[in-house]
Amino acid sequence: MIVNCVAYQEGRKLGDIKTTDIADYVNQPDCFVWVALCDPEPEEFESFREVFSLHELAVEDALHGQQRPKVEEYGAALFAFMRLLEVKGDEICEGEVAVFAGPDYVLSVRNHTRQGFHDVRARCEREPHLLKQGPSFVLYALMDAIVDRYFPVIDALEAELEVVEEQIFVKEAARSNIERLYQLKRKAMIVKHAVTPLAEATVHLFGGRVPALCANTQEYFRDVYDHLHRIEMSVDTIRETIITAIQVNLSIVAIDEGEVHKALAAWAAIFAVATVLAGIWGMNFEHMPELDWRLGYPVALGMMGAACGGLYYRFRKAGWL
Repeated sequence: MIVNCVAYQEGRKLGDIKTTDIADYVNQPDCFVWVALCDPEPEEFESFREVFSLHELAVEDALHGQQRPKVEEYGAALFAFMRLLEVKGDEICEGEVAVFAGPDYVLSVRNHTRQGFHDVRARCEREPHLLKQGPSFVLYALMDAIVDRYFPVIDALEAELEVVEEQIFVKEAARSNIERLYQLKRKAMIVKHAVTPLAEATVHLFGGRVPALCANTQEYFRDVYDHLHRIEMSVDTIRETIITAIQVNLSIVAIDEGEVHKALAAWAAIFAVATVLAGIWGMNFEHMPELDWRLGYPVALGMMGAACGGLYYRFRKAGWL
């Protein structure tokens, strides 16, 4: 589906145009066309592939999706593939954005997401002095918007982690805490898989040898990289905290189990003494003088009680009971 098809010249909007008129505008000096698509069909995409001379491998990646975030150079054109992230309920929903940028065109394609870029287009049109840089500034604006949308996801993960951390020392919540921590770890990995490859690719858009298309906008892509680096550090911090929380939670569970084992061992030792004494006097040998005592039975019970009581006192004092 075509969302927008707009022509710009020297940083100012000429107006919405028909797709059949694109060729007339891209041939004009200091003019480029920005087309936005949403979940396009292959047949719909074919016409843009021809008019913009898009590379077939880049087109395949844009249509099929499921790609690692990247920025690739095809002659004078660039192809960028990025992931959109959005928190919905307890889940992180993923979308995909592919951007084709050439000297006289920008083609943005978003799939599996309802997040639009009307605010990005409005921002570019409010800054004609920057939009004069052409498609490279549009590419920067799109990347910057996508990266900025990662920050609320990071905030949501940090808030959820704080809630779990408050329950770490609640014994009744041990199992649920571990489950929630593993879910958080999975979400953090989703963010990392979206951020880290994109940061690696963005490095090639500023400093050293950069694509000719980005020659005048290097500092803007450096700003995008700075944001990505901050997000990457936040994700690493969250992952480390999650791992530490899991270890603490498991340690608490192990300590609780150790307390139970100590109590069981203490009671087993107490009853073992009584069992030994009862076993000795239950052998019924002929020459056991204490069996003929009138007070033998109460004395035996007293000895058992005293031995068990002494052990109970010692275990209680040691904190086992």
